[in-house]
Amino acid sequence: MLVNMKEILAHAEKNHYAIACINTPSADNIRAVIGAAEELNTPVIIDHAEVHNPVIPIEVIGPQMVACAKAAKVPVCVHLDHGTDYNFIMKAIHVGFSSIMYDCSLLPYEENKQRLTEFTKLAHNLGITVEAELGVMASTGDDSHGGKALTNEEIKQYFTDPQQAGEFARATGVDALAVCFGTMHGIYAEDPVLDIDRVKAIRAAMPDTCRVVMHGASGVKAEEVQKGISAGCSKINYYSYMGKATTEHIAKKLQECGGNIASHELYADAFHFMKNYAKDVLKVFLNGYEF
Repeated sequence: MLVNMKEILAHAEKNHYAIACINTPSADNIRAVIGAAEELNTPVIIDHAEVHNPVIPIEVIGPQMVACAKAAKVPVCVHLDHGTDYNFIMKAIHVGFSSIMYDCSLLPYEENKQRLTEFTKLAHNLGITVEAELGVMASTGDDSHGGKALTNEEIKQYFTDPQQAGEFARATGVDALAVCFGTMHGIYAEDPVLDIDRVKAIRAAMPDTCRVVMHGASGVKAEEVQKGISAGCSKINYYSYMGKATTEHIAKKLQECGGNIASHELYADAFHFMKNYAKDVLKVFLNGYEF
C-alpha cells in the first residue's frame, strides 16, 4: 500500500519506535526491503537518493518503487532522499513519489526556510509529505570536507540548534526534519557519539506536526540508535553499511565457490542476504514495539 510519511511517522512517535528509510538502488533492494517489512508486518520507507541517479536513473527505478509499494501488504512510502536539484525533484513527483526530501541545508538559513515554505505548500496540495534538513549532515563523500570520514569532534560543527529547528519547522510546515546530533553519512572514522540530550531538546522545541529524523544510522550501535528513538527520532535513514555488507557477502560467496556460480544464482543469494539484513535493521528500529 502506497502511503506518504505523515500517518506512519505519527504512529511511530506515539508508540516509541522508528520507521526505517532504506535506499533501494536496484530491483533486488526494493524486493528485499519490502519483503523484510512484510515479514515483520511493519511500515517502511523506500528511498531513492539523488546521488544514486547515475547508478540507476529515477525514470527507471522510480516506477518500480511505486509499483512495488502499491502491491505491498504493508504501508510503504516512496521517498526522495536529499533532493537538491528542483528539476530532479519534479521528476520524482511526476513518477509518483509520495514523499520528498528537499535538501537546502547548504544554503543560508533564511533561504533554506523560504524555499521549504514555498515547496511544502505545493507538495501538501498534492498529498506529498516533505522532509528538510537543518544543520548540515556531514558525509564521507562530501566535497565540503575533502571526502574524508570525520571525527566526532569535527562532526560537532554541524550540530543542529534546537530552538532554530523549532522555528524552522513552524515557519515551513515541513512534516519531518533531518537534524545533526552526532551521525553522518557513509563510513565512520570512529564509533559515533550521539548527543541524545540535543535530540530531546529538538523534539521539545518542534511542533507536534513535524517529526525528528536521524540520518546516517549505518554504523551506529543498536543501543545508541534506540536511545535516539526514545528521545524522539521517528524516521531513521539507513543504507551505507548494508551496501558494504552485501558487497562483502558477495565477495565471500564467490571465493567459496571459486567463481563457479551463475549470475542469477549470485543475485538470488545476495537478495536473501539483503532481506535478512533489512529484517535485523527493522527489528532494531521497532525498539520493542510489536504490530
